[in-house]
Amino acid sequence: MISYCSRCLYPSTKPDLWFQDGLCGACHSFEQRSKYDWSSGRQVFRDLLRANKKNPRYDCIVPVSGGKDSTYQVWRVLQEGFNPLCVTAPTDQLTALGRTNIENLKSLGCDYVEISVNREVRKKINRHAFFAVGDIQWPEHLLIYTTPVRAAVQFQIPVILWGECPQREYGAGRPEDAYLKYFDRRVLEEYGSLNGLRVSDLLAIDGVAVRDLYFYEYPSVEDVDSLGLKGIYLDNYFPWNGISNAVISQSLGFRVSETNILGTISNYENLDNYVHGIHDYLKYLKFGFSRATDVACNLIRRNLLSREDASMLLERHDGRYPASYLDRTLTEILAYFEISMQEFDAVCDDYTNYDLFLQDQAGQLTRREDGSPQLAGSYSCLHS
Repeated sequence: MISYCSRCLYPSTKPDLWFQDGLCGACHSFEQRSKYDWSSGRQVFRDLLRANKKNPRYDCIVPVSGGKDSTYQVWRVLQEGFNPLCVTAPTDQLTALGRTNIENLKSLGCDYVEISVNREVRKKINRHAFFAVGDIQWPEHLLIYTTPVRAAVQFQIPVILWGECPQREYGAGRPEDAYLKYFDRRVLEEYGSLNGLRVSDLLAIDGVAVRDLYFYEYPSVEDVDSLGLKGIYLDNYFPWNGISNAVISQSLGFRVSETNILGTISNYENLDNYVHGIHDYLKYLKFGFSRATDVACNLIRRNLLSREDASMLLERHDGRYPASYLDRTLTEILAYFEISMQEFDAVCDDYTNYDLFLQDQAGQLTRREDGSPQLAGSYSCLHS
């Protein structure tokens, strides 16, 4: 049976989440952050970039997707008087809205490098990871971390500027990791959503060779150490708030969806990739919560949404079957990876944690109108 944080709605099934006195790690972290003195953050940030400058042109690398957070990150760096090199490895299932927002980010006044890995190899890895670990976005999750590090070594730029520290914002990992200052190889391997699948395992895929995996691998220890690489988090120096990030980004030309995004309670994130819906649905089947919960919990902590109202919204929006996403049907999205609807449903069944969902007397899942399984107990127990 799922239990929930007494302040937000993070469940006990969330991987790597810890609880103390009924509060989840994310709420404990936010409580501590609210007491932080930000007055020196800006100067510490400026001093760090100046002290670690090697490339005569660029002050840091900002990994970007074109989303609200990376748009805000680039704007913040520019406002502080620094020149970032923006780096991305966009998905092969990039949406039209995602491309629009990337182009908008490029117009802010920065250089931008887009690294496109071999599409056929990436497609094979997407497909393999979907069946092997239930994560069709596995290549994206890895490349967003390894590609900027490769670029840092290539261009001799020691500082990579990430946005929020996930261990802080979402409470995953050991309590001490809520105070992380640097992203490094250890953090990638422990929290990089690899799900136990190693890069070396990809060589078992037919048609994938060592030469195809260069950008999927973290650079050598020697290259990283000689550069003095520091992966820093912007939320160590400036307050972090996804809502204000969205407001600032929209004022800079960032486009949101005209409708709510499937599986969440917002229209300002998960805009760039057609497979977001698939990833979030598998997350729901495995752990009993999904992206809508992540968004709601962040709003609850910031007193922008009550826990009771959030629980009602999550019953309606969290974990929805991804029959379509933005302007494409699930059949169309899966066809790119040569995955049939029958295979998709079979994989979903394989990765479903039946203990988390209602079942009838025959052991069959009780399903909502859209076909997604109904949580046992549901959020209804959290509101009257």
